[in-house]
Amino acid sequence: MTPRFIISAGALCMLAACAMPPEGVGQEELASFDEAVASIGCDLVSESDYLPVELQTGLSWEQVIETAQYRVATEDAVALEGGGFRLTSGPCAAE
Repeated sequence: MTPRFIISAGALCMLAACAMPPEGVGQEELASFDEAVASIGCDLVSESDYLPVELQTGLSWEQVIETAQYRVATEDAVALEGGGFRLTSGPCAAE
């Protein structure tokens, strides 16, 4: 197995939704993140959106950003065209 194959397999894994939650973020924190994002209208766009999510979840700024990226990678959220993200699962799922 060559290093090129390992890199390609890793890239394939990421494309196949093999994303891992950020370090220190478990199922309980993911649920808390979803509830916090829902409480501000399901979109994370500006600092005024991120701060309440940090306070409600106890996650750091970096963990909030990484968790948002994780949710996009797992197709539980979408990146917004102008920047930011919209949660599309859990309490923010379209009915």
